[in-house]
Amino acid sequence: MKQGLSLRVSQHLALTPQLQQSIRLLQLSTLEMAQEVEQMLDENPFLDRADETADREDFGLDHSDVPVSAGEQIAEAAAAPEGESVAPDSELPFSQGTSSTASEPSESAAGEAAERKADGDGALEENWDGDGSVEMAPDDGEWGGDAPARNSGSSGGDDETATAADLARAPVSLQDHLHEQARCLRLSETDQAALYFLIESLNDDGYLDDDWTELALAFWRLLHGREAASPSIAAIEVAEEQLRMALGWLHNMEPIGVGARDLGECLRLQIEDLRNTPVAQAALVICRQPLELLAKRDVKRLCALCGLDDETVRAALGLIIGLEPKPGRRFVDVERNVVVPDVLVTHAGRGFKVQLNPDVMPRLRVHDVYANALRQNRGGKGGGGEAGHAAMQQRLQEARWFIKNIQQRFDTILRVSSAIVERQRNFFMHGELAMRPLVLREIADELGLHESTISRVTTAKYMATPFGTYELKYFFGSSLGTETGGNASSTAVRALLKQLIAAENASKPLSDNQLSELLKAQGIECARRTVAKYREALRIAPANLRKTL
Repeated sequence: MKQGLSLRVSQHLALTPQLQQSIRLLQLSTLEMAQEVEQMLDENPFLDRADETADREDFGLDHSDVPVSAGEQIAEAAAAPEGESVAPDSELPFSQGTSSTASEPSESAAGEAAERKADGDGALEENWDGDGSVEMAPDDGEWGGDAPARNSGSSGGDDETATAADLARAPVSLQDHLHEQARCLRLSETDQAALYFLIESLNDDGYLDDDWTELALAFWRLLHGREAASPSIAAIEVAEEQLRMALGWLHNMEPIGVGARDLGECLRLQIEDLRNTPVAQAALVICRQPLELLAKRDVKRLCALCGLDDETVRAALGLIIGLEPKPGRRFVDVERNVVVPDVLVTHAGRGFKVQLNPDVMPRLRVHDVYANALRQNRGGKGGGGEAGHAAMQQRLQEARWFIKNIQQRFDTILRVSSAIVERQRNFFMHGELAMRPLVLREIADELGLHESTISRVTTAKYMATPFGTYELKYFFGSSLGTETGGNASSTAVRALLKQLIAAENASKPLSDNQLSELLKAQGIECARRTVAKYREALRIAPANLRKTL
């Protein structure tokens, strides 16, 4: 084998740590971004909030101490255990503002860069030394200064001084509602524990979906302690009997149907609470049949299985339709599902103003005291020596890059949102029926970014518009051909389908084929299968299930 040396020139993509962090921050949602900021504030001593006099909770996520009820303590005791290849993104200039117009660059950028170099920041050869494309001021003055502080929920910030109005607005959970009713019952200590145990075992819909034997075993261990020996079959049967008795009390509580093991039992409990009429009796018989027949409204098979006439079955089905399949639905705390928009779009004269939501923008800066102390100790004369000084210098650079990447993240979101509003101006004026076809590549080409960057920006980011709050991805959609040779947005077609179905005759609903013909009559080429796909995406039932009885 002959050995030799050779030279070869090649190109490869190398992502610096700060660019990797920029890409990662770009794809985070608002909640994930807030968690990332909290983590960096805890880990990096050089990173600080812009307003040091404010409480920490005023700028972060709201936390409140909720008292644990007795039933929750029982449930906790019972549940306790025994014994991508990435494409490079274009570097963007900083934008210190929160509107669609970028701010002017700093007038003393060159002087600050020279000062930083004199202080030794530019000589750092660590992982966070940067790629040299953007200069960074050593003091990293605060940004997002116009963003107001977030309130922690109460007007005074003191939980002990909560007003009656604050307490009245607090949501009541299903468990708390049932516990209030349970306190009115005169029960023994064991029966009360069994009832509390079942209440805490309910899911959000008000069902007992756990296995009955497992519930009995968990209840027995709660009464006798986890360290007790394995229970006998007789002991389990006694626990099951206690739970059955408690289940009877639970079934008589409001809302009716709570504590059911399945949908059929839930419907039966609600029918039994009604006045005893022939229609109610027929509804009870229907609920004991396979629920698939009820969902399909198969009147002929139900008549045959139940021995009832057609008119009675239809009347019973009308009664069942009016029942509540999820008794606990009205007690679900909807506040936890509230979406906080990242971008706000408002009318401004004849156009629209696009701005970032100041409530989601963290106000960060480099801690001046620590940064100045490190700058004065350039020689590493402290207790840590040169190695410790270099480590602290790296942490300072990490804090600066983190602030820069957050700035770049919001600047990119604002640029993409402004481009979307410009492209979809008709939507903001006339609604979703005026939506035009739009793909990620159009925005990417316009802004000089990669298509993957647009995908990250539009994922889990929301825009508040005059017509509601939408995810940025909502404004992108494929196109359908028209008779005139133009294109129609799939979003507009779905909106048109929703409009056609809402205006149909309830006794003779439109089939997918008829909807396709109506769209063709309006010049939109849409096949029946496409209509079915759009209808399912809108969560609209087929024609046979939309028909009224």
